[in-house]
Amino acid sequence: MKNEWQLQEAKSRFSEVVNNALTQGAQIVTRRGKKEIVILSLADYEKLTRNEQSLSLFLRTSPLAGSGLEITRDSDLPRDIGLA
Repeated sequence: MKNEWQLQEAKSRFSEVVNNALTQGAQIVTRRGKKEIVILSLADYEKLTRNEQSLSLFLRTSPLAGSGLEITRDSDLPRDIGLA
């Protein structure tokens, strides 16, 4: 269940660090007491680096894009509030 390793220990037990990354998630490696490196499974790495489409592209390619729905921004001023 360990997920944080000192560099020397991670080097000597690299197979265990890799197995933990595959089964338990990210493994953090410290150097001189400072967190420096994260070891991830490929699946976790790909989730983090996956190229997501932008919101504007999503809205433009939505099946509702040509539906005639008009979205406008409210131009009213904000209401006054009293601060005691």
